[in-house]
Amino acid sequence: MRTQNDRPAVTVVGLGSMGSALAGALMDRGHPTTVWNRSPGRAEALAARGARVAGSVAEAVAASPLTLVCVLDYPAVHAVLDPVAGKLAGKQLVNLTSGAPEQADEAAAWAAGHGIGYLDGAVMTTPPGVGSPETMFLYSGERTVFDAHRATLEALGDPLHLGTDPGLASLYDAALLGLMWSTLTGWLHGTALVGAGPTAVTGQAAATAFTPVATRWLTAVTGFMNTYAPQVDAGRYPGDDATVDVQIAAVGHLLHAAAARGVDTALPELLKGLMERAAAAGHGPDSYASVVEVLRRPAA
Repeated sequence: MRTQNDRPAVTVVGLGSMGSALAGALMDRGHPTTVWNRSPGRAEALAARGARVAGSVAEAVAASPLTLVCVLDYPAVHAVLDPVAGKLAGKQLVNLTSGAPEQADEAAAWAAGHGIGYLDGAVMTTPPGVGSPETMFLYSGERTVFDAHRATLEALGDPLHLGTDPGLASLYDAALLGLMWSTLTGWLHGTALVGAGPTAVTGQAAATAFTPVATRWLTAVTGFMNTYAPQVDAGRYPGDDATVDVQIAAVGHLLHAAAARGVDTALPELLKGLMERAAAAGHGPDSYASVVEVLRRPAA
């Protein structure tokens, strides 16, 4: 089904905060949007904006060639969609529910068994970021499904197809969240550090003073990442910038500064432990990228 402005119709199943944001972004781009939620009251705001509210999930998936599902978890996906698999046959399903790569693989096999084109996806933003072209949406699975609906998916954010393995989007999601938490925790630890002790930034200005310097430093850190990526892929770590041994000495300064100011030392102790394990494995003269070998082979 297409409208006069040639925007294809889309169905959104699941109207929590994220599902409602997805439906709203599609409507903003002129897509005729059918919505369904187990609790009908969630659809009222979207209905007031012009969404069609389906009376049942079967009616919802029958209304459009493409269905987006965003519910609590994968068991909820199956609870909602298993009974209407026949209605989805010959159509395409994009699953934006958070879960594990293995769950994505299982869902893709379920979809293939019912003749449903399937993409698994990960939303790399909070609901207010949906619809921004700066926001990444990660997809994995059938490339033909992605190509057929790329223009529609662009209404949600910048769509990136990672590969045909259905579990890749979930795997990248987990890895990127780990990067986010590690980065934010490092920033918070740094904020606590510069806000403590006799040489500290006084009052509540520590975070405000530290953050511009920290974000500028992160630009340099991304440069290190780009330098180290080929080393990690090749498994060779020339220590021509700063070796693991040098980094062990440097993290000692961080530990001393934190302990002297009464700031928690768990994070730098964790980092030092990883570096020391890398050195013990023979990577002391290598670049910091060699720590990946420890991460790939965790201690018993």
